[in-house]
Amino acid sequence: MLMLPTVMQAQIGDHRNDLSIGFCGGYVMSNVGFTPKVTQDSHIGITFGLSMRYTCEKYFNTICSIAAEVNYARIGWKESILTTDDQPVINPTTGIAEAYQRDLDYIQVPIFAHLAWGREQKGMQFFFKAGPQFGYLISEKTKTNFSYDNRNTADRSNQTAEQYNMPVENKFDYGIAAGMGVEYSHPKVGHFLLEGRYYYGLGNIYGDSKRDYFAKSNHSNIVVKLTYLFDVIRSK
Repeated sequence: MLMLPTVMQAQIGDHRNDLSIGFCGGYVMSNVGFTPKVTQDSHIGITFGLSMRYTCEKYFNTICSIAAEVNYARIGWKESILTTDDQPVINPTTGIAEAYQRDLDYIQVPIFAHLAWGREQKGMQFFFKAGPQFGYLISEKTKTNFSYDNRNTADRSNQTAEQYNMPVENKFDYGIAAGMGVEYSHPKVGHFLLEGRYYYGLGNIYGDSKRDYFAKSNHSNIVVKLTYLFDVIRSK
């Protein structure tokens, strides 16, 4: 038993030292989880930015990497202002259906553990990624066709309206993101990645103490993104 370690070797992965950088862009479908509830449709925005990936190991069939991005993203919420019969609420002053949308512009930094399976050098592979994401609000804008004082309160099925006059209180945002997708790689062209991603915010945009109105006001995003990476350092 004492001699056994001298004839054994630990199972380790195939080392990599690959660095790729590039850019990414796509669409974001977002909303804010309010408590009390605010009825919403999906807010559609855009996202784009810089991307990098460092591949450190291939363990059996799994290609292990660390990926990070610095993105601009327009997210927020778009309200669905309906009656109890699911009809649009008509404003008594303007005579048109009431509409409200808040655009929130963020700088976001997600950091992922990136695991992939398939052809590494030339061909297709499937990947899964997950990790934390941090964001900072740089601007906000309201799009509406009515004012707080002249809104139709008689016909609304959802009466929550305190958010109309409340700017975002907590500009720093954080949460967890995860996604999956496919990648095509070619040694002379680079890497093309198509993915779907989900982000769940762990922080609230408004105060959540007992004296605050909203107990919860966190972001929720679905992202569809295309990324292009080219190799800066390649070990093979």
